[in-house]
Amino acid sequence: MTAWLRCPAPRPDAAVRLVCFPHAGGSASAYHQWPAALGSGIELHAVQYPGRADRFPEPLEPDPAAIARAVVAALPADGKDLALFGHSMGALLAYEVARSLPGVRRLVVSGSLPPHIVHDQPPLWDPDNEVLVANLRELGGAGLEALTDPQLRPLVLPYIRNDLHLVDRYRHRPGPPVHFPITVLVGDSDRRAPTSRVGRWAELTEGPTRVRVFPGGHFYLDEQREAVTTAIGRELLDPMPAH
Repeated sequence: MTAWLRCPAPRPDAAVRLVCFPHAGGSASAYHQWPAALGSGIELHAVQYPGRADRFPEPLEPDPAAIARAVVAALPADGKDLALFGHSMGALLAYEVARSLPGVRRLVVSGSLPPHIVHDQPPLWDPDNEVLVANLRELGGAGLEALTDPQLRPLVLPYIRNDLHLVDRYRHRPGPPVHFPITVLVGDSDRRAPTSRVGRWAELTEGPTRVRVFPGGHFYLDEQREAVTTAIGRELLDPMPAH
């Protein structure tokens, strides 16, 4: 185990390694229940950002490029096929890691507009606590009770704000399209990633792109976990051609 990666169910014989990037304010624990539904052919590694969970004492990292470099350096070089998954902020980070690595099998993104148009929507980050909390409540998802708990709120708001500010600071670097397939997952009522626009991920790759729509909003994957993980497992083992 490195500081950056958590592997809840080691599978030395698995052919595919899936690296999962949490959403803003999230941690590696968001993916600890996924391995059972993914199947024995996939070994999951979840990224643990600094400043939360077991890395709470560490300084927060506000630079998306620095996170991408650190994850690339932490990845084992053992010949497994590599796939990446990211939800919301995690989709942007997964893309940045994937575009810097050779031999990526597939990128699966969730709940995010593609990097080159992600700033077409208003930022969630705000320096005012009450505005920030209101934005998060509108977004939904688990863990909202911590935002109203007077003891927990001062602990969680700094790293949530850091992550949302990271998204606001993120800028897509133009470059040649990638070659690996991209699968896009989205909730049918997600206002941050409308189904009418997520197909533009296809503009970033020369490989094929699929869009899969699930019932729900921005955090549809919390309510649809079994269906989502089963779909991801099938996508990763599907021999969809790279071109």
